[in-house]
Amino acid sequence: MWVLFAFGSALFAGITAVLSKIGMQDMDSDVGTAVRTGVVLVFSWMMVFLTGSIGTVGEISGRTFLFLVLSGLATGASWLFYFRALQLGNVNKVAPIDKSSTVLTMLLAFLILGEALSPLKVVCMILIGAGTLLMIRRQEGGADGAERGWMVCALLSAVFASLTAILGKIGIQGVESNLGTAIRTCVVLVMAWLLVFVKGKQGEVRRINGKNGLFLVLSGLATGGSWLCYYRALQDGQASVVVPIDKLSILVTILFSRLFLGERLGRRAFWGLALLVAGTLLLLR
Repeated sequence: MWVLFAFGSALFAGITAVLSKIGMQDMDSDVGTAVRTGVVLVFSWMMVFLTGSIGTVGEISGRTFLFLVLSGLATGASWLFYFRALQLGNVNKVAPIDKSSTVLTMLLAFLILGEALSPLKVVCMILIGAGTLLMIRRQEGGADGAERGWMVCALLSAVFASLTAILGKIGIQGVESNLGTAIRTCVVLVMAWLLVFVKGKQGEVRRINGKNGLFLVLSGLATGGSWLCYYRALQDGQASVVVPIDKLSILVTILFSRLFLGERLGRRAFWGLALLVAGTLLLLR
């Protein structure tokens, strides 16, 4: 069953990237992240009350709460860098680098969680890593400031996404998955809005138009669905397998970016995508 939740997470996450790209056009990425986190918070707590897991709040241990908070902080950092990268670069460029967190997560799962690192997993990591490199296209004549900017942001997003998975795997073991997701979202919301106020960007909220608002809400709902599936899968499955499946969201992202943003995938990137998908699917054997 956890495999189905992992694929559900991938579907919603893939839609999220494109909706966010559209929603944050011509607006500040930090403000956009804070607004859509608010939507995720409402959605996640609604699920807590609908499933009746609110009654288990008193059963959460201090250790579980600590790791949920740390996971939330890592998620907030990953989001802030990811959506900044989306604002600066194409979805087809940013998404592969963000998905490279798969390899780092598998290594951390081996070192921290003690999950087995079999020869097959090593081969899968090589395929995923090679596919990611092929999908990253540099501009001819060297990278300019904007090119370096989105790439650095995307790499930092991948690092924090890996930490999110490991910390979330530890924290989610001692709490009902919907409740754990809602608690983490509270941390992300506080972090996102704190950054907005520290940078003095709160006035940007008034500049959000109807189109921005609609797509940010849709993006938030998609993110909420992805998170609920993701942490339910993490609760029962291995992080080194759940995370790669979740990263198959890149297939959905590329499809939607082609349909709605007009972004094309070159031949080199296509073969990179093929390697990335092959490496992920081999993990299910």
